[in-house]
Amino acid sequence: MILLKYLDFISNNKNAIINNWVNDKQIEELFYKYDVNINKFIEKYAPIMLDFYIHIIVNESKNSANENIDILLNYFKTKSIKSFELFDIFKSFKNILINQLDTKNLEIEKEINQIFELNFSDLLKRYVLDESNIENKLNHFSHIINEHVIMSSTDTKGIITQVSDAFCKISGYEKSELIGKPHGIIKHPDMDPLVYEELWETIKLGNAWQGEVKNLKNSGGFYWVDVKIKPSFDKNKNIIGYDSLYEDITSKKMFEHQQGVLIQQSKSSAMGEMISMIAHQWRQPLQAISILVQKIPITKMIEGKITDELVEGVLKDVNVQLDYMSRTIDDFRDFFKPNKEKNKIKVNLVVNEVLDFLSYMISIDSIKVNIDAIEDCVIEIYINELKQVLINIIKNARDEMIEKNLQERIINIKFYVNETSVVLEIEDNAGGIPSNVIKKVFEPYFSTKTNKNGTGLGLYMSRTIIEQHCFGKISVSNSDIGAVFRIELPLS
Repeated sequence: MILLKYLDFISNNKNAIINNWVNDKQIEELFYKYDVNINKFIEKYAPIMLDFYIHIIVNESKNSANENIDILLNYFKTKSIKSFELFDIFKSFKNILINQLDTKNLEIEKEINQIFELNFSDLLKRYVLDESNIENKLNHFSHIINEHVIMSSTDTKGIITQVSDAFCKISGYEKSELIGKPHGIIKHPDMDPLVYEELWETIKLGNAWQGEVKNLKNSGGFYWVDVKIKPSFDKNKNIIGYDSLYEDITSKKMFEHQQGVLIQQSKSSAMGEMISMIAHQWRQPLQAISILVQKIPITKMIEGKITDELVEGVLKDVNVQLDYMSRTIDDFRDFFKPNKEKNKIKVNLVVNEVLDFLSYMISIDSIKVNIDAIEDCVIEIYINELKQVLINIIKNARDEMIEKNLQERIINIKFYVNETSVVLEIEDNAGGIPSNVIKKVFEPYFSTKTNKNGTGLGLYMSRTIIEQHCFGKISVSNSDIGAVFRIELPLS
């Protein structure tokens, strides 16, 4: 093949050949007709045609059955390009290639024409064979889509022009009750009017809008959908209507509502526990203040007078205790203040702040805490939420050790980094969780506390926080001495 001598030229001038091809007037008109994205076609599909010719030249044989050319054919099918138009597309490329190489060399023209004639007939057969089945397939898929996909279309004023059977099924309306009616017929009074204002402002500008919407059923009930609305245009790029595609998210929204109830119950329980802890934290400074205040009358009774130095010293010591109590209140207030955004913090700081927060409990209950910081790192998290999880796990360990009346009470905290995560492990020496219940500890309302003081929501909320707020994982297993809670958080 004489074309073998031109392979380097073809390879080095791919862009010029392709651009001349797609800029051919006939091809431009055809691509505009079928809404072919020129840039995408040049980048992804046009090189396939050139590589197809190069492949045949290199192998010096007819070989149209190759995967890449099938990708190109399938793309043309998705655009519903007719078989006679496919001929024009391939023929145009052939002519561009001839002109680009050497219009005066008859051998080149002959070889390129042979490639076209030998291969195009096979390509056309494959294309036409599939094309003949397209209508049946489209009818089949159209039936499936109509039955299972929730869709609607409106004109520019929001009057319903088309709905799928799936739309009728979820809304409870017949098609005859919807076609010609304003789309507001399904608007639920609970929805904020500002949502619809934003929706219309967006789509009238020719942009797509997506959001979660609560709709009204014909029966008076409701359903939730995640809807995406896109404008439809005529050939002159004027908006002629709007098409909507819906996903039924009613179950998801009901679950979120139920979870919200559980969160409030969990917070109420945690608030009660925190108030109890405040009482414990304040007992010691209140006793100290009481002793300091009594020091003044006792001194007067014994010595007969009170010096300014004594009063100043007592006031100074009282202020120290009051400052401590004030800081305690701030700590507890911050704990219940939800984070509005993630913050970067070292793991070691989170652990130390949690232990400071629980310092009185740890001290009064004689718990030894061992920290094994194998490797520290910075993570980006909702800090208070992670603290809440750690506090809950440590308090559960403390409750278990107290309930079993252990003389030696130990909590081991270890954290380290692997390839993708930072791992925190909290281990106690309370003997572990029985094998028949260990898989249930993260379920709502499940508690292992025999004194019935547990709500069964602490570990459930801990899992929710780690998985949904921190995008991590939490699990539990037993070691030789007790339970081990393992938290994996993605690295920043």
